[in-house]
Amino acid sequence: MAAAASGPRAGRPAIVVLGDSLTAGYGLPPEAAFPALLQQRLDAGGYAYDVVNMGVSGDTSAGGVSRLDWALDGDIRVLVLAIGANDGLRGLSTTELHDNLARMVDAAKARGVRVLLCGMQAPPNFGLGYTMAFREAYHDVAREKQVAFVPFLLEGVAGIPSLNQPDGIHPNADGARRVTDLVWTHLEPLLEDLGAR
Repeated sequence: MAAAASGPRAGRPAIVVLGDSLTAGYGLPPEAAFPALLQQRLDAGGYAYDVVNMGVSGDTSAGGVSRLDWALDGDIRVLVLAIGANDGLRGLSTTELHDNLARMVDAAKARGVRVLLCGMQAPPNFGLGYTMAFREAYHDVAREKQVAFVPFLLEGVAGIPSLNQPDGIHPNADGARRVTDLVWTHLEPLLEDLGAR
């Protein structure tokens, strides 16, 4: 289930965050999910954009492909692509992960939408070879498609109990603020390049 049902306000372009439970804000009130916190940053900075939270818990990169046309419907200027964690949790093909990410980036760019790709890391239980290939899928797509890139969405949050919920996977409110800080450092230059204010 998506965390946010509201779309952009009339006349305002949008930033879509396409992701899974990390985007949806699993276990958090909607206003504490990192896309909502990005909206606060935009408002405070005078950026006339609306953030649309398209996080669906449990979704995979293949699910992202299936939802992309709908996600990009309207005046979308930036796609924050933060999906694939469930591919890693399930040990799905890293080749398919790469190809799905590439398809989504290509589709967005074909519509003139800027892309910020957010990398993920797989848990170690599938072995070192898998975790390395998983991580590299994101790096390869970012390099091949020449898009803005956050190497690891949960950098500085993953594995830190005080920043995560009891499941050890999903950030708590403090962790979501850390994620927001990280994403914002890469998103703001895109907006400046667009002349967004």
